[in-house]
Amino acid sequence: MRYIPNSPEERAEMLATIGLNSAEELFRSIPNDVRLQRALNVTDPLAESEVIASLETMAAKNTGATKSSFIGAGVYAHYSPTVVDHLIQRSEFFTSYTPYQPEISQGTLQYIFEFQTLICQLTGMEVANASMYDGSTATAEAYLMARRVTRRDKIVVGRSVHPEYREVARTYSTHNDSEIVKIG
Repeated sequence: MRYIPNSPEERAEMLATIGLNSAEELFRSIPNDVRLQRALNVTDPLAESEVIASLETMAAKNTGATKSSFIGAGVYAHYSPTVVDHLIQRSEFFTSYTPYQPEISQGTLQYIFEFQTLICQLTGMEVANASMYDGSTATAEAYLMARRVTRRDKIVVGRSVHPEYREVARTYSTHNDSEIVKIG
């Protein structure tokens, strides 16, 4: 949930609307002995990148969390401000008149087209494909394409590929007499 700041006047108006005088009154049903009676122990203000770095440091202490996939080849190792999410969710990227995935299809198709055009310009290739919306279906589609191109019934997939991605590929292969072999 996004943080939405309210001015003191707005808070007072909201409280008055529900018949309360203070935010404390919102919590009157919580017994005093279980309520925090001191100020929170929080840091001084931090920049967004500092907050993210701090959270990543804490997350690194979780020894159960490991990167098992190298999809993206390092492209993910950069800082993207959270405002990017806000910008790409603006209404000018969304339309509702297309019959498939109407809530986002036109904006998505537009930026896919722009991406493909840029990749062609950068690489000199005549075509570039970027039509997949997520890694699991992209993996399965790559499997199906490889099967069609090579006319072989076996595909070799690294164990480093996310297990859910492998599972989607396995589901795609269930009824076509093919085999998926995990390696490495």
